[in-house]
Amino acid sequence: MCGRYAFYSPYPKLSASLRLPLEEAGELRPRYNVAPGTFISAVCRVAGDEPLVLTDMWWGYRPHWAGAKAPQPINATVEKVATSRYFRGAFAHHRCLILANGWFEWLATDTGKQPHYLTRTDREPLAFAGIYAKREDGNLGCAILTEPARGSAAEVHDRMPLILDDASLEPWLDPDLTEREMIRQVVRHLDAGLIEHWPVSRAVNRPGNEGDSGLINPA
Repeated sequence: MCGRYAFYSPYPKLSASLRLPLEEAGELRPRYNVAPGTFISAVCRVAGDEPLVLTDMWWGYRPHWAGAKAPQPINATVEKVATSRYFRGAFAHHRCLILANGWFEWLATDTGKQPHYLTRTDREPLAFAGIYAKREDGNLGCAILTEPARGSAAEVHDRMPLILDDASLEPWLDPDLTEREMIRQVVRHLDAGLIEHWPVSRAVNRPGNEGDSGLINPA
């Protein structure tokens, strides 16, 4: 799964690394412990000829038609996202990228659960595949797609976010690309060999503790 992550790259770094012409819209505040149930930064394109927009979305997916008492998952599995009634409309028409520098998972040990930070070996930003929908409160709400863990990520958890490679970013954001099989043909996940991890401080367990850059340092 993906329930906590870090995001601290500025606009120029994001545009250069991901090769996406992002329009600046406000200041990006470094966050080293992004938690669910908060507004997060996501990239979407409303129409094929529209510029890419980095906008705030609520991390909790609940389409307006589902009602205020419906669940608001933070993740959607790649195995079900295209067929589940709850997700399939968003998968076809409302896909987004959730930008990050790394994410956290917890590994069971003899002394309790030890948090680990997972990131690219070259420290380049990550683009998580996401879906979004308008919520009953008028805000956009999103969920991060997850897949079975691969490479070193499988040492920490059995699931991981679906991280897209550079060539997949534009197709994933293409609103005219709606067929499941076509999406599967043009979208690829990042090479698992580019991911590494290390244990970090248990201070990351506190969701409100997000401004400390030391949270991603090896413990």
